Amino acid sequence: MVAKIHPVILSGGSGSRLWPLSRESYPKQLLPLAGEKTMLQETALRVANPDLFGPITVVANAEHRFVIAEQLREIGAPAPRIVLEPSARNTAPAVATAALLARASEPDALILVMPADHLIPDPPAFVAAVRTGVEAAAAGQLVLFGIQPDSPATGYGYIRAGEPARGAARRVEAFVEKPDLATAEGYLASGDYYWNSGIFLLPAAAVLEELALYAPEVLAASRAALEQASTDLDFIRLDADAFAASPSISIDYAVMERTARACVVPAEFVWSDVGAWSALWSLGQRDGSGNVAVGEVIAEDTQGSYLRSEGPLIATLGVRDLIIVATPDAVLVADRARDQQVKVLVDRLKATNHDSAVQTRRVHRPWGWYEGLHAGDRFQVKRITVNPGGKLSLQKHVHRAEHWVVVAGAAEVHVDGEHRLIGENESVYIPLGAKHRLGNPGTEPLILIEVQSGAYLGEDDIVRFDDAYARS
Repeated sequence: MVAKIHPVILSGGSGSRLWPLSRESYPKQLLPLAGEKTMLQETALRVANPDLFGPITVVANAEHRFVIAEQLREIGAPAPRIVLEPSARNTAPAVATAALLARASEPDALILVMPADHLIPDPPAFVAAVRTGVEAAAAGQLVLFGIQPDSPATGYGYIRAGEPARGAARRVEAFVEKPDLATAEGYLASGDYYWNSGIFLLPAAAVLEELALYAPEVLAASRAALEQASTDLDFIRLDADAFAASPSISIDYAVMERTARACVVPAEFVWSDVGAWSALWSLGQRDGSGNVAVGEVIAEDTQGSYLRSEGPLIATLGVRDLIIVATPDAVLVADRARDQQVKVLVDRLKATNHDSAVQTRRVHRPWGWYEGLHAGDRFQVKRITVNPGGKLSLQKHVHRAEHWVVVAGAAEVHVDGEHRLIGENESVYIPLGAKHRLGNPGTEPLILIEVQSGAYLGEDDIVRFDDAYARS
């Protein structure tokens, strides 16, 4: 009898090919790209059956910790463990860390490793595939889930399946990088090739043994980072220096392509890694002209296009096969056949230090979020939303004064020791240098307009005296 499976969600990616919606500060796994819930939430809900799965472990970028915790709280995920990576080192160190944690609590633990940003519309079919892989994993095999291809896709890696291994699993004979079209057509015709889903069911003990054999530096760095980890509120913060000593390498290259224990379980659930905008076009509800429209869109004489607005109206006339995505601060227009190259645009923006390469206009904080509305010489205007129960740090500014106007909810305000409760259409002035704090004591979001004025308006002009979220 196999104990409960330990679900592990990898949430360290940036999703740059889905720019401008997905950015490093708020990547695709934190967005509701194909429904009302975010991709992270959908991934967590797929493994919510308490009879089969234990509490989830999320290995994530430290910058996203509060958003991840809040999204998991929203769906009622029981006792999630969130492990914070101090730097990006690819998936092998993340898997090593998760395996070490799982084995510490259960010597024969099985871990189910899942990227946070994959789309699987049929959760029961996914769970059925996982159950199918348990027999091989419990016998010490490193199980990959191979997706039955339905087209000669050139954007995926492939797995060539060999002889039967254990149960429904087949031994892995080869991994193949993204092939050209003619090669992919041959793979599809042969019936022995599967798309590599990047989802693994691994015996923790076995994957640690293989890491020790094929990637000892990864294992040593992960073990040291975990042994020297600190607790940050409800998060496990891996030691930065120890973790940085690990090579940056995927679990595929570090272990799966070298081990003799790899096997593949053919899976028939619908799957996409949502690696580019055309994936959402393929999976979306297309109209009679082959268009997928999300948000405020008007399309005339338009065919085969993906049109998505997160703010301004998109209007098209006489165009074909385009990707058009509009956010409050950026617009992407691309040939649908070239959407894999969106990353080139992001790289160019980074090279010029353009804010839109990594940051959205809406900036998320543990207490809520703010959004810049207007900026000029010596002033700027922001909209601030504070979640129920949220509160900003006790702080002061050296270079700016602030004026807050409440437009919804009630604000609890402290200014130089004076406490006030202000409601809608009321305001408060924060002089330069005053110690102040803002909180939301209510059950509804607090929304206010902040007007800043001063010689310097940068976000680093904050001196914190106390913070509920343990930020330095």
